[in-house]
Amino acid sequence: MRVFSTTDVHQVFFNYRGEELRYSFVSHLIDAFERHGIDFFVDKYEQRGKDLKDLFARIEESKIALAIFSARYAESSWCMDELVKMKKLADQRKLQIIPIFYKVNARDVRKQTGEFGENFWTLAKASSGDQIKKWKEALECVSDKMGLSLKDKRYFPLTLSTHSHSH
Repeated sequence: MRVFSTTDVHQVFFNYRGEELRYSFVSHLIDAFERHGIDFFVDKYEQRGKDLKDLFARIEESKIALAIFSARYAESSWCMDELVKMKKLADQRKLQIIPIFYKVNARDVRKQTGEFGENFWTLAKASSGDQIKKWKEALECVSDKMGLSLKDKRYFPLTLSTHSHSH
């Protein structure tokens, strides 16, 4: 993947739990996007000391964000904070968010139940009330959008259909 400068505009920002998906589903998505020449930003390394502002800037530069929900997504305050930022931009009509439910039920994301919910409430115990409220609002809003649901049996490589739209 090439290194992007701050002047690049990305078509798609990937929001996902790296530990869980980096070497499986997301790597297949990256391969499909590269084959189709779709510009994207993915934080492959999740530099722990790095300020979230850098990632927020990448979200602001994007036109579309993929919120890839998985069972362990809600373990990460980074994922949750990125989602809040994405919701804020979507509310301002500056970003389109597409939820992808990877081996997780959309209802569990929306209601913070099941394995997803257990991980969310574990993270919430170490968080502030205001932060939890924002996370819940973002989860409810984004999981309500039209998206993709991927169950256990999925075959790769992925193929994307590209349609040109004139504005």
